[in-house]
Parts: sequence; structure tokens; C-alpha cells
Amino acid sequence: MKSLFRLAVLNVCCLAFLGPGCTQKQPDTRAADEAAIRAADVTFSQAVEAKQLDTALAHYTDDAILMMSNAPMLNSKESIRKAFSEMLATTGMAMKWEVTKVEAARSGDFGYTVGMYEMTMNDAKGKPVTDRGKYATFWKKQADGNWKAVVDIANTDIPVTPSSK
Repeated sequence: MKSLFRLAVLNVCCLAFLGPGCTQKQPDTRAADEAAIRAADVTFSQAVEAKQLDTALAHYTDDAILMMSNAPMLNSKESIRKAFSEMLATTGMAMKWEVTKVEAARSGDFGYTVGMYEMTMNDAKGKPVTDRGKYATFWKKQADGNWKAVVDIANTDIPVTPSSK
């Protein structure tokens, strides 16, 4: 009986002292994740700039949320598709953005980008109007390793005014 008790105590002690050292730490992939998120954001911007609707929409998850200035919240890929389709078809429409900050979670499954955008389109009289603002996009790593936007928020810095072009 004493030997069984000693064996149990020895096992508990071994687990207490050796257990934490035996578990492997997950590698820190933040630098690689941040580079991948930045690349996804840049590719997304290039697709919008080139008016490639399907390529742009491929950067959103199916349950993505889009919040733009002076517009209702869009909470499905189909509602986002409709909004992008109308926006990209607008006469004189040009849009681009630039990432200024990228951060990835230590967990390796979530990150965000922050940046500035510029959008120009013609008003009802055909005169170019330019809007400048900022954005934050929250990215989630997918099962295939790709990063997709789950929440995309943009708002204007200035009142929309006619362009001087």
C-alpha cells in the first residue's frame, strides 16, 4: 500500500514539474501573418481599383459586415456585392486605399489593417467629386490559410466636395 501511495505521489510530482516543460509553445507567426494580411489588403485595393467585382468580393467572408459613411450597415456578402456593383458602375468612379498599419494576433487567426482611402466619382451633374477618409478592416484566417475580411469600416474625413480637376 505504501509503495502504491509513493508511486502516485511520484507521478503527481513528475507531472507538476515536468508537465509544463513538456508542452510545446506555438510558434510566433505574427510577422508572417502581418505580411500576408498586408498583401491581402493590397490585392483587395487593386481589385477595386481595376473594378474587378468578383476578385474584390473574394476578400470577404460570407458573413462579412461592411460599414460605410452615410449608408446602412451591410451584413451579408450578397448585400456587399450589390453595393460594390452599384459603386463600381458609377460614372467616373475611381477608388484606392493604402495600408498604414497592420497587426496580427499572437494566436495567428485574427488581424487588422488601418489606412487611408480616396474615392472619386461624378455627381448628378457629371462633375467629379472626391472623398478622402480612413478605414479599418478586420481579417480572419481561413481554414485554407488565406485571410479574409470579416468587418470592413470606412468613414470620410471631409465633407464631399467637387474636385478641382
